[in-house]
Amino acid sequence: MFNWVCLIFDFQGFVLIITIVREAVEEIRCYCRDKEVNSQIYSKLSTRGTVKVKSSGIQVGDLIIVEKNQRVPADMIFLRTSERNGSCFLRTDQLDGETDWKLRLPVACTQRLPTAADLLQIRSYVYAEEPNIDIHNFIGTFTREDGDPPVNESLSIENTLWASTVIASGTVVGVVIYTGKELRSVMNTSNPRHKVGLFDLEVNCLTKILFGALVVVSLVMVALQHFAGRWYLQIFRFLLLFSNIVPISLRVNLDMGKMVFSWMIRRDSKIPGTVVRASTIPEQLGRISYLLTDKTGTLTQNEMVFRRLHLGTVAYGMDSMDEVQSHVFSAYTQPSHDVPASRAPAATKVRKTISSRVHEAVKAIALVHCVTPVYEANGVTDQAEAEQHYEDTCRVYQAASPDEVSLVQWTESVGLTLVGRDHNSMQLRTPSGQILNFTILQIFPFTYESKRMGIIVRDESTGEISFYMKGADVVMAGIVQYNDWLEEECGNMAREGLRVLVVSKKSLTEEQYQDFEARYIQAKLSVHDRSLKVATVIESLEMEMELLCLTGVEDQLQADVRPTLEILRNAGIKVWMLTGDKLETATCTAKNAHLVTRNQDIHIFRSVTTRGEAHLELNAFRRKHDCALVISGDSLEVCLKFYEYEFMELACQCPAVVCCRCAPTQKAQIVRLLQERTGKLTCAVGDGGNDVSMIQEADCGVGVEGKEGKQASLAADFSVTQFKHLGRLLMVHGRNSYKRSAGLSQFVIHRSLCISTMQAVFSSVFYFASVPLYQGFLIIGYSTIYTMFPVFSLVLDKDVKSEVAMLYPELYKDLLKGRPLSFKTFLIWVLISIYQGSIIMYGALLLFESEFVHIVAISFTSLILTELLMVALTIQTWHWLMIVAELLSLACYIASLVFLHEFIDVYFIATLSFLWKVTVITLVSCLPLYILKYLRRRFSPPNYSKLTS
Repeated sequence: MFNWVCLIFDFQGFVLIITIVREAVEEIRCYCRDKEVNSQIYSKLSTRGTVKVKSSGIQVGDLIIVEKNQRVPADMIFLRTSERNGSCFLRTDQLDGETDWKLRLPVACTQRLPTAADLLQIRSYVYAEEPNIDIHNFIGTFTREDGDPPVNESLSIENTLWASTVIASGTVVGVVIYTGKELRSVMNTSNPRHKVGLFDLEVNCLTKILFGALVVVSLVMVALQHFAGRWYLQIFRFLLLFSNIVPISLRVNLDMGKMVFSWMIRRDSKIPGTVVRASTIPEQLGRISYLLTDKTGTLTQNEMVFRRLHLGTVAYGMDSMDEVQSHVFSAYTQPSHDVPASRAPAATKVRKTISSRVHEAVKAIALVHCVTPVYEANGVTDQAEAEQHYEDTCRVYQAASPDEVSLVQWTESVGLTLVGRDHNSMQLRTPSGQILNFTILQIFPFTYESKRMGIIVRDESTGEISFYMKGADVVMAGIVQYNDWLEEECGNMAREGLRVLVVSKKSLTEEQYQDFEARYIQAKLSVHDRSLKVATVIESLEMEMELLCLTGVEDQLQADVRPTLEILRNAGIKVWMLTGDKLETATCTAKNAHLVTRNQDIHIFRSVTTRGEAHLELNAFRRKHDCALVISGDSLEVCLKFYEYEFMELACQCPAVVCCRCAPTQKAQIVRLLQERTGKLTCAVGDGGNDVSMIQEADCGVGVEGKEGKQASLAADFSVTQFKHLGRLLMVHGRNSYKRSAGLSQFVIHRSLCISTMQAVFSSVFYFASVPLYQGFLIIGYSTIYTMFPVFSLVLDKDVKSEVAMLYPELYKDLLKGRPLSFKTFLIWVLISIYQGSIIMYGALLLFESEFVHIVAISFTSLILTELLMVALTIQTWHWLMIVAELLSLACYIASLVFLHEFIDVYFIATLSFLWKVTVITLVSCLPLYILKYLRRRFSPPNYSKLTS
């Protein structure tokens, strides 16, 4: 008995070592990734000049220099920039998920200093609010005390540089105000949790059942002895004797299987660059019910492309842009076409030619925006005389929206080029090389509430004042003059997945503009209800505007997004898109990517702020069927606050859900609610720092290595280079990993129950004695040398080829019900184990001759052969390694018989009597199962069998 105890604890130690080594490898990899990020070098201003410092060594109060395209290492106040216009742009998609570049302004008194080194010579301090998670607002002050009088400046969000953003223009200097856990980006991420797969939890549950069976069998054996003598010691002996009921080797086999699955994913040439960062949960990929994906950089490339120009009577697509180019060229080379540009406002009612209409539309698009051209050559940036000193290839456009950049790039392609801009003026270059100068009189920026932006400019050559406006059709329809084609054409373009903007114009006289300017300035000086009064003045100008054209732009999708989403949808996976982008952009992308199919309606959840409004809107949504839902983050927050259960119930019934203007914490909250309300497995996919919380909260997180950093990739369980790889990752590797793990675990349980059943039969026959049937090397060799390789070879088994699994994603639906490993399949394998163990043991007792050692020889040999045949019975598709494993195990057993003379009579196994007895017992134990398998496949075949026949 002492030897038994030693063997068991030695084997448990081996299991523990395997697990520790695997976890250690994962932790070391994580440490190396963190060290790489924390070792990035930045420049720091100090009394000794500019010194290099690691990002991990940056402290509050440090003056840090950040170059263009470099990531901001900490939350800072913007002090200086190298840009001549005294501002810079930030790329914030890794923080808030928005593709818009944000304009940031330095502190005025520090920007006026001659050099950056002068920052060390002034005496000043910054007051900053307490750290919080709000990335859109900031309150602080900057005080310079060495002046007379002291200078005080208020600080807002426009003066901040949050960590994880990227400098898009120039070189900036900032003072650090928050580091470490106080960073806005860190406070918006949740702490990573140790993910335990649902499969592991199910195996643990079955293991608990087996442990209960172990205790019950031991108690029954002692009870049948009528608790005679020191029965409590007998219980302990029986617990050791039947300890095989709990398969200790199961954890080792599963952990080694996970390593093999992870290796297969990494080595798959069809999804190159895929990285497995959490090798403990590959089976999760095979049971995903909800996929939550980011938009920017994940589904789309964050590159807007101009697709359509519609003038009402004529439309121009990508294949007819040369006609637009010829119209623009003729407008600036033939004098007769210059007339419309200088006519009086009253003349706009005269019917215009197509050429003049195209020219007006292109000029309007080239003017109504907030785009700034920047010229770069040899590291120098200069905009003063760009058109004279720099080639077009050196020009890049900076803007707060990729939509605007795409429009300006399109006007450049058709001949009207934006070559210069500052706060007060704008320059366009015509096809003939002439420079048109415009004075910017007023700009009305785009806001989420107004859904439009406008600009008032004066043409310096003619003195004409024009008010241009572009915006969404829902608001522009009430602003432009009556027409009968706007609504219809906007609908047609939206159905094509295009984001539609309506462009309009209104010519103003000098008197009209002066009157407007006076009222506008007066409204801006108001203390009470300033925003309302300003909006009222602007709206007085937005009346009876001339409709010039419709523009349609498309956010370029990542490669093969549509077929990938179709595969996921056919597999029974519901896709939710969570994005920080605007509602219109998100809706267009959902249509364009076919996240919402053509025959499905879309319900845009009205903006709600109160409980009553949320209740009415939920009731309106409840009456719709098979309808995709689009909802903003603000409305979602109200619904979850008052009607969490009702909203989640309705949302989970939708074929697709789009949540726009989502904060990072909201994304994680949605994932958590889905897990709690549905009990289903979730997978989150994203590419930015704002997706980290969602990825870490999901049961399975997938990071896409995008253009902007690797935060999501490093925080994810799996990392892919493109969204399209997700289909193969789930349909092939996820499906195989889950089915193989289920088969492997159940076979290991069968192997342990088989020998435990034989031990129970043996003990009951010999008056419930606690005497082991197999001792020493036999019991260890059974689960290692003799059967380990064939059983473990099940990790190579597959029911269908990978091409078939991708072609028929419906096969994935069977896995969502958890059928490969369930109480039903567990019970079936328990019955098989009891049957085979009983047949082998009773057969050996019935057929043995005179010596006890013959029972061991017959039963153990039959047991080994039965296990090898059962592996062959279980395998769906043979691999050459499986055949090698079977033959190698059988050869090892035959070869080891020479050394097992202590347990097996070598002379007896060479007799004909031994051979026929073992053959009969093995056939009786296996043949009925082969027959049942044939009948089942004949009359009730599984779904995949029809595809493999």
